[in-house]
Amino acid sequence: MSKNTKVNLLLLLLVAALAVLPLALGMGEGKEEPFTGADAQAEAAITELKPDYEPWFSPLYEPPSGEVESALFALQAAIGAGVLAYYFGLRRGRRQGAAAAAAASTAEGSARATADRSDGSDGSDGSDGFAPATTAGSAAGSTGTSTGTES
Repeated sequence: MSKNTKVNLLLLLLVAALAVLPLALGMGEGKEEPFTGADAQAEAAITELKPDYEPWFSPLYEPPSGEVESALFALQAAIGAGVLAYYFGLRRGRRQGAAAAAAASTAEGSARATADRSDGSDGSDGSDGFAPATTAGSAAGSTGTSTGTES
């Protein structure tokens, strides 16, 4: 198993523990609403400490029921997850594209260097040292006879 797989499994177990442990340990028992949000808890604490307190602002939109409020919160979370997934996918794609471009330019550069070495531009005749180089007669298109003396 790779290191990334181990880290992902550990994080998944941690998230599952955070979701299950409060329910399993009975946290929230004895309360009227055991798992209310922080806003509701703050409102209850303020009302208990100062019963005559009046809020400075009122909400712009008050959902008609708790179910609608939960649905809007879930929609907000889904949109946020989509934006994050898009960002991380875009970033990964750009990184993979840059790596592919670097690999292609490296391969192209090494192919060009190999071609440069074999075409004689490096001062050699392009041969591997074992085969004879072409002669002037064969380069001129002669039939392979020697050009020394003619009869």
